[in-house]
Amino acid sequence: MSNILDSKLVSFSYFCLLLIILLADCNMNVTYINLSGHVELEKYRYVYFSIMVIAYILILSSNFTVVCLVVIHKSLHEPMYIFIAALLINSILFSSSIYPKLLIDFLSEKQIVSYEACLIQAFTFYTLSCSEYLLLAAMAFDRFVSISRPLQYHMIMRKRTVSVFLVLAWFVPVCHIVVPFIGNANSKLCSFTLRGIFCNNSVHHLFCVASRALLTYGLVALFNIAVFPMVFILFTYTVILIVAYRSCGDVRKKAAQTCLPHLLVLINYSSLFAYDIIIVRLESDISKAVRFVMTMCIIMCSPLFNPVIYGLKMKEIYKHLRRLFSQTRGK
Repeated sequence: MSNILDSKLVSFSYFCLLLIILLADCNMNVTYINLSGHVELEKYRYVYFSIMVIAYILILSSNFTVVCLVVIHKSLHEPMYIFIAALLINSILFSSSIYPKLLIDFLSEKQIVSYEACLIQAFTFYTLSCSEYLLLAAMAFDRFVSISRPLQYHMIMRKRTVSVFLVLAWFVPVCHIVVPFIGNANSKLCSFTLRGIFCNNSVHHLFCVASRALLTYGLVALFNIAVFPMVFILFTYTVILIVAYRSCGDVRKKAAQTCLPHLLVLINYSSLFAYDIIIVRLESDISKAVRFVMTMCIIMCSPLFNPVIYGLKMKEIYKHLRRLFSQTRGK
């Protein structure tokens, strides 16, 4: 299992390096973008910095703890727990693409970023965001097979199947999202001020003329790697609930214990992702303070929420967590 996750990280690093090289070749002159989304930074910079440092430490420690438990304990070497570990690694990478730069900006006099680095950050942000949807879709399929086809479960959810799902969850978003970002690398900019604290969809408002072809492609990509997986997840869990309702009490209990955490994570993440896609893209006239708070929720809630939900609601993981903390307390 660890080999699968390691290969996933190496492959993603390779694609990021390739993207950096491509963007660097596109434009040797450095263009800087001003990040104007901060609220009263001069007054509260140390408060923001302290909150984000604590949040980042909690994200790294909590996600790494659950991932290590899954890797160490053979009883957790099941498809469902492997997908959970992959999802938490995704959260770590997601946070690490945003937090270091954000912490530097909180302590800096000027909050600027090069245009190339901005595109890379936005690319990483949306790649990892869509990977989360695909991983949740893989979990939904795993639960569907487990509850609806229990006798064929081990035949269907083999190691090779799990490996294919992990690879697809990683590379499909990369292949979809890399096209518009490379296409926009040489776009002419008419604005150098981004209404945000990091690079996201707002980068499209910097262009003098937005490419209709790339915008259309972006909508198709959004449907393929976000909307379609979400519809599949909802359909799958609807079928699971119907099957559980018609079955005995043990099946209902199993469905509730294993499906509820996935649904909570999906609802939480979809709400925040919808804000970023719809509100930011439409440049809604919401106040700067509300925009700042919502952006902070996007980058804090899901990475902190996921390990707590899976650590407390998944019975096997919770059992190992209790044992770990009991041993630590005893020492």
